Amino acid sequence: MSEVILKTESVSKTFTMGKREIQALSNLDLQVKKGEFVAIMGPSGSGKTTLLNVLGCLDKPTGGKVVLDGVNVAELPEKELYKIRRNKIGFIFQTFNLLPYLNAIENVELPMECTKKPRSERRERARKLLELVGLAGREKHRPQRLSAGEQQRVAIARALTNDPAIILADEPTGNLDTKSKYEIVRLLANLNVDRGTTVVMVTHDSRVAAQTERILLLNDGKIVKEKQGLHLAKKRLTCPYCGSKVQPNDERCSNCKRRLWKPEENRS
Repeated sequence: MSEVILKTESVSKTFTMGKREIQALSNLDLQVKKGEFVAIMGPSGSGKTTLLNVLGCLDKPTGGKVVLDGVNVAELPEKELYKIRRNKIGFIFQTFNLLPYLNAIENVELPMECTKKPRSERRERARKLLELVGLAGREKHRPQRLSAGEQQRVAIARALTNDPAIILADEPTGNLDTKSKYEIVRLLANLNVDRGTTVVMVTHDSRVAAQTERILLLNDGKIVKEKQGLHLAKKRLTCPYCGSKVQPNDERCSNCKRRLWKPEENRS
């Protein structure tokens, strides 16, 4: 059985606005196993962003436990949470959050600044990560000279710099066109398969969520439903439509001819 890398136990989060209390999360339980690719979906106001902030140690729960890589981070002081965020979590944001005065390789190097690695080692790791995400030759470009999809690739490389236990992605395809959207989600899926990277992604796009392994539906601060995504079939090297054996780089199933890993439009 796979190791559980992240779990919550009866997590609640309450915000006070004036005289009102708003229950953003309510006795929420979830488990993410090492090497999973999980999507969290839900309507506006369902608690998605609050949950991601709690999982990412950016906010503390009002009650319950958040256990990351064996540590109950809900009990840690801020000085310890900073180390957890730096060493255990890689963040990917909808708006990329790249520093405009740094080029691509400098942005990727940034999370390593507080480590004891020598500069030459940091630079080489950043270069290899940019190559991994398909940006070899673009290392010296600043964000304004990169497309939105390329900027998100830089952000993904940056999230991987310190070998985090988990990647948390907040609407990583929200600012991208359709082509770039599927390129980014496929990149995350390939990292999950090839490197065993654990990814938890918040998205409002059902077709993006379908590319993951498991989909959690959130409503009123609780997980109300769970569904299987297409990515599980990819990890098992089977066509999600007919069950035939396929190869990781196949675009279509050789048996049923349907496109793999990307939901097709409804047929008439």
